[in-house]
Amino acid sequence: MQVVIDLIASTVIFGWLFIMGLTTKTANNEDFQTNQGELLCQENLVELTKLLEYDFRKIGYCKEPDKIPNPALAILKADSSQIKFLTDLDLNGTGPDGNLDSLYYYLGPAGTMPNNPNTCILYRVVNNLPAYGSNLGVTSFRLTYYDQFNNVIATPVPANKLQTIFSVQISLSVQNVVASALQETAPINQQFQTAFYMQRRLAVVNYLNR
Repeated sequence: MQVVIDLIASTVIFGWLFIMGLTTKTANNEDFQTNQGELLCQENLVELTKLLEYDFRKIGYCKEPDKIPNPALAILKADSSQIKFLTDLDLNGTGPDGNLDSLYYYLGPAGTMPNNPNTCILYRVVNNLPAYGSNLGVTSFRLTYYDQFNNVIATPVPANKLQTIFSVQISLSVQNVVASALQETAPINQQFQTAFYMQRRLAVVNYLNR
C-alpha cells in the first residue's frame, strides 16, 4: 500500500514540476518575443524618422539656387497625411545634382498587409516615377502645419496658403509587422508592440531665405 501511495505522490510531484517548467518556458518565450518585437519597432521607427527628417529639412533646397528663386513656393500639396514639395535629391549617390525634383509622401490604406491589419504603407514618390513604399509597420502618419506665428494651418492647406507654411510637425507610429507564434496560437493575447515619434516644429529651413 505504501508503495502505491509513494508512486502516486511521485507522479503528482513530477506533474507539478513539469507544468511549472512549461509555464516558465512559455513566459520566457513570451518575454523574448516581446523584446524582439519592441526592438524591431524601434529600428523601423529610427530608419523612417531619419529619412523623413532629412527630406523635410531640404524642402525648397536646390544646389543651383537660381532654379528655385522663391523657396516659399516649394510646397505643392499639404494635407494631414500627405505632402508634395520641390527639392534637390541625391538620385545617383553622388549628392544633389542641381536639378529640381518633386517628392511626394502619402499614407496608403490600412488592412492591406495580412500579418498586422493595423499597418499601412508609407509611400515615397520621386518625380513621376512609380510609388515606392515598404512595410515597416506604419500605423499612423500625421502632419501638422504652422505659420511663422506658430498658428496651426487647417488641412488640407489651400493652394493660396501653401507659402505661409513655416514649420511642420511629424507624428508617426509603427507596430510590429509580424505576430509572434504565441500571438498566432492565442488570439486573446494578440498584442503588437508599438513605437511612437513626434518631431515638434521641424522648421522648413530653406524658407528662411525668402
